[in-house]
Amino acid sequence: MTNADLKKINTLLNQCSREDRRELLRVLRQEFPIHELEKKLSISAEVILEAIDRSSDLTLRGIRGVIAEAAFKKHIVSPLVKHGWKDVTIDGNPAFDFLVETPSGLRAKVQVKMQRMKNKQPMLAIEANKKLFGTTSEMWVVETQKTRGGKDSQGSDTRPYRFGEFDIIAVSLHPSTNDWSRFRYSVANWLIPDPDDADKIFKFQPVAMTANDDWTDRLETCIEWFKSGVRKTIRTAG
Repeated sequence: MTNADLKKINTLLNQCSREDRRELLRVLRQEFPIHELEKKLSISAEVILEAIDRSSDLTLRGIRGVIAEAAFKKHIVSPLVKHGWKDVTIDGNPAFDFLVETPSGLRAKVQVKMQRMKNKQPMLAIEANKKLFGTTSEMWVVETQKTRGGKDSQGSDTRPYRFGEFDIIAVSLHPSTNDWSRFRYSVANWLIPDPDDADKIFKFQPVAMTANDDWTDRLETCIEWFKSGVRKTIRTAG
């Protein structure tokens, strides 16, 4: 088929009604699935999306988290790979989502989390813990707990992360920006420790509304912070 033929088809499509184009799409969709997941689940993408739309807020929160990871790979990791970085394959189920390697060979474990929402609005740090985060409304918040809970052999809660399990936290700012390509980063060792166990990362962390010397909008900058070995704790107020 030539370019001229394609132009004729496009012209005919523009002359069709919305209903006619929808019917044509339905016919084509029978031959061309949108994603391999349709084959894996033996069901159309439309039904999958309808199921997601009908799901609970808890389920949607989990789905948003998965989308954030996919967005991080597409918008952040993949472009860096084109410039000499590596997206290192992860075996098993570690406590981080990505292992990236810089052109110089430095590796960093990145944990991707969603900016927390409350009543369909970006949640403020003071709403998570007014005593710890003060009274300012100039900080967002991210929840850093693992998705699944449990108990270890001593009966301690396994949901909180321990310092050292990942190197960098990447917070998706979609709730406040409506943009899946926007992330804010900080060094994991800078996060606030749990008041009851200094080896654990506190489940809520305040996130600066604008980039500062604790939080950056560039993964490359955060990698440099991590590489520097600087020890400090992020501020709890804007």
